[in-house]
Amino acid sequence: MMFFFGIEHEVAFLNQAGKFADFENTKFADFSQIVERLPTYPNDYGQLRVGDAGIKTKRWYIEGFERFADSDKVIDCLPKGIEIRTTIHSDIQGAINELSASFLLLRDVAADYGFLPVLTSFNPYKIVFEPQPPLNDYEKKYLQAYPDEHTANIYMVTYGPDLNISVADLSGEKLIDIGKKLTYYSPYIVPFSYSAPFYDGGLWSGLSVRTFVRTGKRSATLVFVETAEQIISSVPSLTKVARIPAEVGRIEFKAFDSCDDFSLYAALLALLKGLVLDESLLGRATIPDAGLHQVSAKAGFDNEEIFLAATQVLQAAEFALKDDPDRDLLMPLKVKLNKRETPSQQLIQDYQQLGSIEAVLKNTYSQFRV
Repeated sequence: MMFFFGIEHEVAFLNQAGKFADFENTKFADFSQIVERLPTYPNDYGQLRVGDAGIKTKRWYIEGFERFADSDKVIDCLPKGIEIRTTIHSDIQGAINELSASFLLLRDVAADYGFLPVLTSFNPYKIVFEPQPPLNDYEKKYLQAYPDEHTANIYMVTYGPDLNISVADLSGEKLIDIGKKLTYYSPYIVPFSYSAPFYDGGLWSGLSVRTFVRTGKRSATLVFVETAEQIISSVPSLTKVARIPAEVGRIEFKAFDSCDDFSLYAALLALLKGLVLDESLLGRATIPDAGLHQVSAKAGFDNEEIFLAATQVLQAAEFALKDDPDRDLLMPLKVKLNKRETPSQQLIQDYQQLGSIEAVLKNTYSQFRV
């Protein structure tokens, strides 16, 4: 089987004053000056979608909420951070190497403007996003046409990756089946990535407030199909018609939290690859189980049901990868599971020692600090 991999990774920042940079204290232009200085790769365009507003012309683009006049003219974009996306790679390490190189370029240019990349998967201070000024009639209509856009109040305070995997020559039916499988097993595997223990200026009562708030309202998995006839009607969506040919057959896993150690993304992509190959796990779901994700978000691997199912899933992926060298990439996940640890535990521990969210955030991306 021929596999392809890509990563979309959202980056949050502290600003020059050492405060968390978000839609209330940061303008589109603040991030735009950073993106403008980053390189353009003309050969990317067959693989990376540019989008209607023209914001996504590079491997880096500003993630935010677009504001419209009383027409389809975009007049502003309220920023939440900068997303890095990789081109499509035939091996996991290729995607990781490109992500690392792009992150280093972003870090260096951002520093010139006083911005420091930090890891969080939920805005540590803002509980909810409320557009100011309030939405006009055109914007309300526009959002009603796209069910997933109803949750802008969620995605503007959350940060997370899309881990993209596709397999050559899979039928639409098989693709959708894999999407349902990943959606079903999502609550058991997402703790490997948890990095959202802060909420409303302090510690939250669990490990991932992002997962607690988001999953069920937003997709865990999105499968890009070729034709509208293949779409399965569901909210949140499981299927979407590909917008460019390179998207056909792509499976996007969207439920993981952000990671500042990119080798963890390598492990998670290997896990997804193992789950694509596996034929022993029979669970399927069209929409994510919100209740089970909330149990998982609170307790992670300390919950026995989550722990046992995660063990079963990891073993199944490892078995399915057999002699594939990518099997070795699963090792960090085995270590985490044995210790029943998620990245959030380290963030919580740092907070208890340092007493400030900003001080904790400054320690993140440690392997990329100058």
